[in-house]
Amino acid sequence: MGTRFFNRENIESNGTSPSRYDIDSEIGSGEYATYTVHIPVTPDNQPSPMAIQLERRASRRVEEQYTTNSIFTGGHNCVTRAHVMDKVIGTDSSHPQMAGAKGSVCAIQGCDAKIMSDERGEDLLPCECDFKICRDCHYDAVRTGDGICPGCKEPYKGEFDLAGVDDGRVLTLSSPVGVSKAGEFDQNGWLFETKGTYGYGNAIWPKEGAGGDGGNDNVGESSQLLSKQWRPLTRKLSIKAAILSPYRLLVLVRMVVLGLFLTWRIRNPNEDAMWLWGMSVVCEIWFAFSWVLDQLPKLCPINRYADLNVLKEKFETPNPRNPTGKSDLPGLDMFVSTADPEKEPPLVTANTILSILAADYPVEKLSCYVSDDGGALLTFEAMAEAASFANLWVPFCRKHDIEPRNPESYFNLKRDPYKNKVRPDFVKDRRRVKREYDEYKVRINGLPDSIRRRSDAYNAREEMKALKLQRQNKNEDEPLENVKVPKATWMADGTHWPGTWVVSGPEHSRGDHAGIIQVMLKPPSDEPLNGTSIDAIPIDLTEVDIRLPLLVYVSREKRLGYDHNKKAGAMNALVRASAIMSNGPFILNLDCDHYIYNSQALREGMCFMMDRGGDRLCYVQFPQRFEGIDPSDRYANHNTVFFDVNMRALDGIQGPMYVGTGCLFRRTALYGFDPPRSKEHHGCCSSSCCFGQRKKKPASVAHASEEEDSSSSQGLRETDDELSLSLLPKSFGNSSFLIDSIPVAEFQGRPLADHPSVKNGRQPGALTMAREPLDAVTVAEAISVISCWYEDKTEWGRRVGWIYGSVTEDVVTGYRMHNRGWRSVYCVTKRDAFRGTAPINLTDRLHQVLRWATGSVEIFFSRNNALLGSHRMKLLQKIAYLNVGIYPFTSIFLIVYCFLPALSLFSGEFIVQSLNVAFLTYLLGITITLCLLAVLEIKWSGIELEEWWRNEQFWLIGGTSAHLAAVLQGLLKVIAGIEISFTLTSKSAGDDLDDEFADLYLIRWTSLMIPPITIMITNLIGIAVGVTRTIYSEIPQWSRLLGGVFFSFWVLVHLYPFAKGLMGRRGRTPTIVFVWSGLIAITISLLWVAINPPSGSSDIGGSFQFP
Repeated sequence: MGTRFFNRENIESNGTSPSRYDIDSEIGSGEYATYTVHIPVTPDNQPSPMAIQLERRASRRVEEQYTTNSIFTGGHNCVTRAHVMDKVIGTDSSHPQMAGAKGSVCAIQGCDAKIMSDERGEDLLPCECDFKICRDCHYDAVRTGDGICPGCKEPYKGEFDLAGVDDGRVLTLSSPVGVSKAGEFDQNGWLFETKGTYGYGNAIWPKEGAGGDGGNDNVGESSQLLSKQWRPLTRKLSIKAAILSPYRLLVLVRMVVLGLFLTWRIRNPNEDAMWLWGMSVVCEIWFAFSWVLDQLPKLCPINRYADLNVLKEKFETPNPRNPTGKSDLPGLDMFVSTADPEKEPPLVTANTILSILAADYPVEKLSCYVSDDGGALLTFEAMAEAASFANLWVPFCRKHDIEPRNPESYFNLKRDPYKNKVRPDFVKDRRRVKREYDEYKVRINGLPDSIRRRSDAYNAREEMKALKLQRQNKNEDEPLENVKVPKATWMADGTHWPGTWVVSGPEHSRGDHAGIIQVMLKPPSDEPLNGTSIDAIPIDLTEVDIRLPLLVYVSREKRLGYDHNKKAGAMNALVRASAIMSNGPFILNLDCDHYIYNSQALREGMCFMMDRGGDRLCYVQFPQRFEGIDPSDRYANHNTVFFDVNMRALDGIQGPMYVGTGCLFRRTALYGFDPPRSKEHHGCCSSSCCFGQRKKKPASVAHASEEEDSSSSQGLRETDDELSLSLLPKSFGNSSFLIDSIPVAEFQGRPLADHPSVKNGRQPGALTMAREPLDAVTVAEAISVISCWYEDKTEWGRRVGWIYGSVTEDVVTGYRMHNRGWRSVYCVTKRDAFRGTAPINLTDRLHQVLRWATGSVEIFFSRNNALLGSHRMKLLQKIAYLNVGIYPFTSIFLIVYCFLPALSLFSGEFIVQSLNVAFLTYLLGITITLCLLAVLEIKWSGIELEEWWRNEQFWLIGGTSAHLAAVLQGLLKVIAGIEISFTLTSKSAGDDLDDEFADLYLIRWTSLMIPPITIMITNLIGIAVGVTRTIYSEIPQWSRLLGGVFFSFWVLVHLYPFAKGLMGRRGRTPTIVFVWSGLIAITISLLWVAINPPSGSSDIGGSFQFP
């Protein structure tokens, strides 16, 4: 066990990196010195070619093993440390890729290092005598001991191939490019025109003049490749004209009817109640305006289809450029974010990670990064348990084609698990894996208690040591003082946890701890690795690839006094760390409770990115699907109208919005670059067509002068190319590793140049090289880029990465990309791509809607308002984003309108002078067109009528509660500068194990419930008062009563799910029931008095006359 200290000054932007010996290996010392040992080459010191090759390969193998078994920590004003861990969790680790995997110890006296091992984790013994020796001792024996084995004292025989790792290719930087004629540094030109740039990744760069751009550059391509019939990876499926044409016609008809109705309402005021008429007209005008904003972007819905067979044929089938048929798909980095293990159970997060590790995507191209923003040891050890169980779960899924690949969801399936399974050992394997999974769940559920007991034991030991030391240093007659030992949280190897302690301490609290990176599963070997019969696994895996994707635990540094920008800041930290460690050109982010339900979803998303024109796609958004929702979907938790109607319609314009999870990003789009050929695409519906063309400006990372803050508009304006390149750290930070990786990621993300029409493509077979192994210097650099100070004076969060300044950072981030001219795609798979959980409790649901609506208000009052969008965004897309910022303000008018029926009943007046034929005709026309539009939306979107109706109900519930609070909070932030804070939505289930939907019946009081309750009570009392007044009036106004009662009934029907939620579980009687019972009793009493009046009364009710 030991600790390395990395000097940050050696990992700077000068392009050099420290050797593995630039380390002070003294343990426990606060002072350290950096030194480098240089052994000059002399005539007496000439290494042999075999020794040089042995040194290179062995060094990589051992460095990677060291990196995997170390936990890296560091941050602001502190040194980066790599602490070797003997074990990560209490149980033994058997998989060779697993951090802390068991290995033999070197037999050389005085050396306790682990011996060399192969991809399976088996010992590598260089001598026939099987003497166990580590890499350093073996190197000394070869170089200084004349090649004599320390065990048998005989010379080593033959060449010992340790790793079989191909030597990496170092790519030199070509002459700088990307300076515009105006002298402004064009970062897009630098990105898309660079021919060969040093960086990280697995790419074969095209030769000078070879086909890198498609078109005429493909002359040198194989004639066999170009003569083959070209097939697209995706197809666009239009909605049937028999449905879409009437739909568009009805939209036009309803707009005309609304216009005529509002005109009639304005010209025919109610002279008896002008105040009532005025409020109603203003509300109705706003409702019509809001409906138009919502409806116009729905005019162009489309469906899409991805062909996985063509993807396999193009990227994983032998061809002249790729004779072996090795996967040519680009790398993919998966992000999973979690922040609080109490509200986001570690078992849920761990199962999400298992579904990622088992996804049907090339293992060597897939990486998974887990962001623990709480820095909790509980999450860390849960991830280690998941990595250990993946050794069994992932090969089991591959062997038997398991779906879904989340073990909890799979073992809880209500359908027959043996359907379509033909292997005779499936029943036995499933039974054994189920038993292992039950034990795995028990271990994770027992982690909190295990960590507590372990920490208490170690803290008691430290207190005893401190007390003993105090007794030794004091005289016998001096009284002993109370020993104060910090209540630390301890890891499984007996060392302090560098993150958040259970009992918070200095530099170990939720908002104050060091940055942490732990490689849980090291990068897999490049070739398939089948299991063996001797593996300690309860199922036969001799024909199954047992490799696992790269898995990395990341907890960014947090310090007091820094704004860490919540989830957006955590995502940006993952973007930087992943760029240095794996640099996948595509990124897919998931919430911790959203798992992969369709193992081929990643391939379907990649079809769009790799298709012709896919280089202009910034992201592929998948719909969100939820589990654990009550069958009636009382609070519209499935949100199908938004995901299946609005998002599908936006796909026909410029693309769907980014909704926070289940989104496949292009890395360079997140970096803030403009799309390639951005000046060639404006679209027939762009705002420039309608409002004129703005003066064009040179392309840059983003149009700072149009939509960014003025400080970033200075740009990179240097005439000297090298000076311009040196200014890139102003946008991305001072990490040369990160900057060098950007062009590589862009090149790897290009579609194949397999057709003359494919522009900005790459050669087939360019991504078949092996990935370089991780080393300690790379992980140390990753530690530096997740430090809290790294983003200072950079564009991270303003133009680069996830955008800061809003609680709905997802919408803003997607808006910025669309505003730069990028397109997005909506990928609706036949089998749901991802599934997650949603709050079914009324209070949690209202708080969730409050958070979304507050973010929309922030967007409206910020520079991200669609009214300030650039000319590159299409007009209908602008309208959709404008609606996002405006819809919460509808709550003001909606609440007023919900009180109008009661006010009408109280006053005896109505919003119109009388229920004449014109008013009823307009009302009937508006209602019929709305119903017909709903029917046609159901037809082309595939949703159900009940789902549409639930959405309408919750629109009113949310509009009268959470949306109004969001408007007030947004105004307070804009006017008074009061920041808004929200708590995480709990992902844990209810305490009632017998009822799956126990949370549905829980009643947690919140002030958001006050407006809807007031509206319901007011309308009920208004009905009672209106009926009583009409019955006992000398000249009853039945038409006004009917109008008021009808609209009151319309309000109450929409609020019925809210009222039902207040009732709680059947069989229990909350207080609200008694309130309702009293109101109903009063109403019935009044009606009984009207039907059977007291003696002496006559002519009650007069005569009923309908106009």
